[in-house]
This record gives sequence, structure tokens and C-alpha cells, in this order.
Amino acid sequence: MIRVRARLVVLQFVVLTMLAALTVRLWQVQVVRGGQFVAAATETRTRDVIVPAVRGPILDAAGRPLVRNRTALVVSIDRAALERMDDGGAAVLRRLATVLGRPVRELRERIRACGPMVSRPCWPGSLYSPIPLDDKVSTREALQILERQEDFPGVSAEVQPVRDYPLGTGASQTLGYLQPVTEEELRKRSSLKANFSGVDLVGRDGLEYVYDEALRGKSGLRRVQVDRMGKVLGVERQTSPVPGDVLVTHMDVNVQRVVDEALAAAMKNAPRADGAAAVVLDVKTGGVIALGSMPTYNPGVWAGGIAEAEYQRLLSEKAGLPLVSRATHGMYAPGSTFKVSSMAAMVRDGYPLKGKYDCPGSFNVAGTTFNNFHGIGMGTIDLHTALVRSCDTVFYRAAYEMWLRDGGLRPVKRPKEPMTRTAEAFGFGRKTGIDLPGEVAGRIPGRAAKKAMWAATKHTSCLRSKTGYPEVAKKDPGRAAYLKRLANENCLEGFEWKAAEAANLSIGQGDVLVTPLQLAVAYAALVGDGTLRSPRIAKAVIRPDGTHVEEIKSPVVGRLPVDDRTRDYIRAALSEVTSDGTAAGAFSGFPMDVVKIGGKTGTAEVYGKEDTSWFASFAPVGDPRFVVVVTVSQGGQGGMTAAPAARAIYEGIYGIKGKAALPGGEPVKRLPKIRPDGTVVE
Repeated sequence: MIRVRARLVVLQFVVLTMLAALTVRLWQVQVVRGGQFVAAATETRTRDVIVPAVRGPILDAAGRPLVRNRTALVVSIDRAALERMDDGGAAVLRRLATVLGRPVRELRERIRACGPMVSRPCWPGSLYSPIPLDDKVSTREALQILERQEDFPGVSAEVQPVRDYPLGTGASQTLGYLQPVTEEELRKRSSLKANFSGVDLVGRDGLEYVYDEALRGKSGLRRVQVDRMGKVLGVERQTSPVPGDVLVTHMDVNVQRVVDEALAAAMKNAPRADGAAAVVLDVKTGGVIALGSMPTYNPGVWAGGIAEAEYQRLLSEKAGLPLVSRATHGMYAPGSTFKVSSMAAMVRDGYPLKGKYDCPGSFNVAGTTFNNFHGIGMGTIDLHTALVRSCDTVFYRAAYEMWLRDGGLRPVKRPKEPMTRTAEAFGFGRKTGIDLPGEVAGRIPGRAAKKAMWAATKHTSCLRSKTGYPEVAKKDPGRAAYLKRLANENCLEGFEWKAAEAANLSIGQGDVLVTPLQLAVAYAALVGDGTLRSPRIAKAVIRPDGTHVEEIKSPVVGRLPVDDRTRDYIRAALSEVTSDGTAAGAFSGFPMDVVKIGGKTGTAEVYGKEDTSWFASFAPVGDPRFVVVVTVSQGGQGGMTAAPAARAIYEGIYGIKGKAALPGGEPVKRLPKIRPDGTVVE
């Protein structure tokens, strides 16, 4: 009994002690520090809010939008704020998912960092900048977030400009797209880091990438007063953003649409076609009026986060690598379109321009028989007919004779290599320098290139000559045996420039690879004034108030090693290809009295595939203004697929079957006028 009473006394003492401590603490909070806590509860704080600059539009030559901005209500979330919450922001995400009508799982995926093992959607930018979750929010949804900010800490909803692409899938590889800035980019690009606002998007491809700095503008800063719940009470100070500049291009919206339609039709009409490209070039300025590539995609898929399935499709070879521009990145054997370079090489090497040449059905080159198309001979002809009717054996013979004069397999000390050197002077084998990222150089073979390639691949060739190609043999034993013999040959004598290789070079086959853009640039120089220009898509940079910042011209990068007399001769021959030559069928019924078209077909063989179809052309013949080059991978003969597509492009440009894309057959010359508010004067 005594023990129980003692315990009760101790318990009472503990309770009284705790009550005393609580009383003292309440007195301190309510009396001693009461005023301090009241002030803290009612005080306002300042917060710096980045105001992104409106990105400048990209316009065609007439001022019509290729890329523009549309306003949208965008909901963004501060991932760092979520991570500081006790539950990691789980409750906020659940409430936000209810408002937006989206699964919580999807929102979590969108705010996680992208990485090698992370599928789309994910956030590729900095985790310390706001992450946009939805750019198609209704006003009602935005108000639910703004009016209940205490339920949505770290979440913002505001009107922002969003990139819009009026052409849809048209010229997508040329225009490019936007993505958030990554930490790696900030480290590599000092100019970007100096002006980075934390919320900017950056150009990832095409013109958006090349002219990113001019288009991006400079962000502003708004310092606002907020209460303890984050509700904005007022603006303390504001620095207005500087809008991005307007990029005016040489491109034409109407011509681009015509090109895209022509390429789509060409691929549809060639059952095995797996890709196509077209270039429309201004002969006089070097400006790119249209650049088409198939398959293509809509750059709008990047807005708001791309789905994993769509992302993988864009990277898929099976889908044709839609992200890649076949006009600047696609390398193909050019076939007979290359003969203009080979003919120029013959004349430079002393072959008479107006001489007579045998065109047998076949020609023996160091023990190997090379045939004309279908083995058809044409008797004695001139170089004019050799181009119009596309005689291969004339060029085989010339290439073989040049190879012998250079010493054959035992070359002289300084071989002339007229075919290789002339092709390089035409701009083949090097980048054109166009204002687009990632352009490829193509390939022009020759003695020096052969030695360099052999030195780089000798070890692999010798190894393969012993082990063979077991991975290929499973599917194609014959192909594997051929590759093993080839590897053995390359191992032992891969440094030798052989007669057959020289012969193939002369007709644009073998190891010759060019891009459609390279061919267009070469033809523009040939039918123009002989000047080789680096093409440009951009024409000028203009500030939103109409002030001209910079006019962009196509730099001169060389001059063709062809005199005017030879160029006129070649141009005259090409002008008959569409009426009496290999493209006559494709242009049957075309009103040549309205505009006369000249050009050259090409049909390049590809092992295991259908031929690559080419047509390189120009118009009008008397005073060329446009060069149009079309190529269709696995499209078959040049006169059957590429030439009809080029015809459709010319019909669209000149309005043969409807309204002309370029009234008067001339590109737009004057720059569009920009109003002070950034809009274009119609």
C-alpha cells in the first residue's frame, strides 16, 4: 500500500512538472515572442521570377511563317520544391493529376531525369528549372491551381509562348526543334551559359540550332512580393525581356509544299522506295528555296515531352530515320548525273570538245567487261550525244586511258588523276558549308584516298580474310564468300587504284558517294556563272522592330575548272535530255514553250537493292534561275521516278497546272517589312 502511494506521488510530481514547463513555454511564445511570430505570419517575402523572352519566328522569303509562336496556358512544376516535402510531393502530384485528368504515374515520369536507362517521357533539361507538364491546359484548370496555391506548392500555371509549325511535317529536318537546356550544354557553350535564364529552351537541330542565339532573345526578371503561402501580393520591380530576332529565309512555303507532295508521290509510285530527297536552289544567289526529305516527322512531337514509342520510331532505321535529312546527310552513288564532271575532266585532259567518239555496247577495261545500259551501242557519236543518250562506254574508255597515262598499277610520281581532281573541284567529297548542322562530305575515290583507306582497314581486312563473315553466312552464304574474297584482296593489294575503279568513277558508280545538296550546288555552278557557292537557307536577321541586323549571303568557295565554252556546250546537251534523251518520257507533253527544262537522269546500282533514281535539272534553259535535284532511294531508273517528281516540282513553281508557287517564275527578292509589334506587313 505504501509502495502504491509513493508511485502516485511521483506520477503527480511528473505531471505537475510537465504542466509547469508547458505553461512557461506558452508564456514565452504568446507574451515574450508573440509579436515576433505575428510579424512572421503576416510579413511578405520577395521572389524573383524569370520572364522568358519570346523566341523569334522563322519566316519564308515572303514573310510567311515557317515556325511561329502560339500562346498557351502551361502548367509547370518545381521538382526541387517537391523533393523538400516530407512525402516527396506525392500529395501535390495526386491533387495535380486530378485537376489535369492525368494518371499520377505519367506526371512522375515527366519530371524524372532522362538517362541511358530511362524511357520517354522524361525531363532532359536541368532539374533546377521548372518542368512543364502540360501546355494544353484550360482556363478552368489553371484557376483551380492558382486559387488554391496552398494545395499546389511548387506548381505554377501561366501563359507562355509555345513553338508552332504551320507546315506540319514539311521541312522538319531543316527547321529543327527545341529542347530544354542540359547541364552539359551549359558547360560547353559559354555564350549560352552567360544568357541562360533557367527556363529557356535551346535549338536542337536545323535552323533552330544554327541561329539559336539570335532567335532566343534575352529573358527578363520580375521581383514579386508573396505571402507565406506563396500567393503573389504585388510586383516590386520588373525588367522586360528582349524578344528574339526574326529569321528570314530564302525558302518559300508554297514551293516547299510542292516538293513534299512530289516526293510523297514518287515514293508511292516506286513500291520498294525507302527514302527520297529534293533540293530547289536559286542559281544566282545560292539560296535554298526548298529542301525536302522523306520519311519525315512533325517537330511538334517534342513539345510537352515525347512518348517512348515515338522517340524510338524517330531513331529507327526500319522507319527510315525520320530525324535525318537525306538532302544533306544521305550519301548515294550519283550515277550518270555525275557525267558532267567526267566530261569536264576529259576536256581538261585534252579530249576534243567537239570530237567524235566510239560508243560500243561494251568496253574491256583491263580484262573486265563494262556494258552500256542494256548493252546497247550507238556507233560513233559526239560528247553532246554521249550526255543526251547517256553513253557509258565513252567515259569508260576515257577513264581507262587516263589511268594508263598515270602509270596504271605502278603510278608515276605525280599522277594527274583528271577525273578525281575535277570532281573535287566541282565540290564533291567535301561539305558544301550550308547553314545546317551535321552535313556529311560524301566521298570521291582516287589513288591517295585508296591508300589512306587501306592503311586504316588493313588489319581488319586481313583478319576477315581468314575468319570470313560467319554472321553473314547464316543468311547469305554466297554473299559471305564474296566478302571473304574481297577481304583477302584488300588485305594483299587494297592500296592499288585499279582500272575498274577508275572506270566506275567516271559514271558515278563504285565508291563515289554524293549528297543531293552537293549535286545541286555543282549543277548551279555549271549552268550559272561557273562560281561555286556555299548554299544558305537564311537570308537575313531582323529585329522585331524592323531594324535589319544582318543580311546573309552565300559565300563563294571556288570556281569550276571549266571554261565558258565547255559549260555552254554541256548546258546545251543537258537541255535536250528532256526532249530527245533519257528524260523525254517523263517530260512528254510538258509545255517547253512556256519554260524549257534541262537536266540529266541517273540510275545508280546498289548491291542487293533496287537502283537509286536521280534527276538533276535546271530552268529556264536560256537563263537558268532554278536547279532542282531529286533522288529516290530504291526508286529504279532516273527517268521513271526522279524525273517525273522533278517535273511535278516545276509544274508547281511555274503554275503549269494551277496557281504558280512563284508568280513570274522568280524568287521573292525584297525582305518582308516587320511592324514594331513584330508582325509582318502584308
